[in-house]
Amino acid sequence: MVDVRPGRAGGPAAESATVSSLRQRNRGQVLAHILQSGRTTRGDLARECGLSFASATNIVGDLVAEGLVHETGSIASRGGRPIAVVEPRPEGAYLIGADVGERGVAVELFDLSMTRIDREFRGGRDEESPETIAHDLDDALAALRERHGELWPSLVGVGLGLPGIVETGPDGEQTLYAQSLGWDAVAVRDLIHADVPVFAENGAKTQAMAELWFGAARGVQHALVVLLGRGVGLGIIADGRLQRGATSSAAEWGHTKIERDGALCRCGGRGCVEAYVGAGAILDAWRNTGASFEGSGWNAIGELLDAADAGDPGAVAIVDDVLRTLGASLGSLVNLANPERIVVGGWVGLRLMERLGERLLDAVRANSLERPGSAVDLIASTFGGDSVALGAAIMPLESLVREPLAR
Repeated sequence: MVDVRPGRAGGPAAESATVSSLRQRNRGQVLAHILQSGRTTRGDLARECGLSFASATNIVGDLVAEGLVHETGSIASRGGRPIAVVEPRPEGAYLIGADVGERGVAVELFDLSMTRIDREFRGGRDEESPETIAHDLDDALAALRERHGELWPSLVGVGLGLPGIVETGPDGEQTLYAQSLGWDAVAVRDLIHADVPVFAENGAKTQAMAELWFGAARGVQHALVVLLGRGVGLGIIADGRLQRGATSSAAEWGHTKIERDGALCRCGGRGCVEAYVGAGAILDAWRNTGASFEGSGWNAIGELLDAADAGDPGAVAIVDDVLRTLGASLGSLVNLANPERIVVGGWVGLRLMERLGERLLDAVRANSLERPGSAVDLIASTFGGDSVALGAAIMPLESLVREPLAR
């Protein structure tokens, strides 16, 4: 998680910088391990982080002094003194993560143990403009602050999981490109007005961050984390790290083409994965069979699956087609990326995994080469509908791992 590299040698100043960078890197590794483990010991930290026991002890002491970790008890040792247990100090820092969609926002407040303290929803059934989304975010943030104002001095920052490509310029300014929503480029600073640092990333990538830090991809060196909702997204984990690409648009899987001159996609292209397995595409296809149902969300997808289970020919055909399309697309990704695991999230993905996980895995394996296909497993997202917001909160958490919180 932590990637702070020491500088090159070249005299006392460079040596001092190298020592300082090494200390900072070691602090980050220890803090990240405590946060991810939830409960550990100095001896485990030394082993897991490749440090001496004395170094691990000193770093834990520094983190205790920062107010980020604390001792919560002890466990018996073999004949020696009891071994102290170290855990994150929940009130040591606070973080906010927001799941931002085209129809509203879910803004969640977490403590340092990543326990959700509170949340605010804003928005409605209709697609919103960037200006309306900005109002939703500001309104939700204000509501959380009104209820938890005493926590604000320890708030590290706000993370946003956004519906599009998020690029970071040389000056650190971030820009959202939401082509599928028909939005012009939007400066992230115009989406939320906060007096703390704001971090932003594509929502599928923040879901992948949640799984990488605390969920089904933790400890997995190579994984695909799939988001299936109104939009279709992906996070690729390689060598234990989330891949972003040259300008952070890596893994725009929803807009890879699976049929030449195929169905029209929201992005304006044709034949995209999203044009076949996004929620709108699935429900439009079912409606075109003559089906009648309420809404366009979780319940509507549930009705489709119920109808398929009951043997309705139109629903069966739609579900079979979705599985074939996902099998072909994910099978191709298995051949390209050779993952150990595929994690499926997003509200459509969770609905499918509830009932059709085994069939989806069979379809993936049928569409990949035998060797990589047989080596991959497929499981549902650990955090359900909270994964994007939780992953967004990890961005300010990573900033805390990189350097101490100014108090």
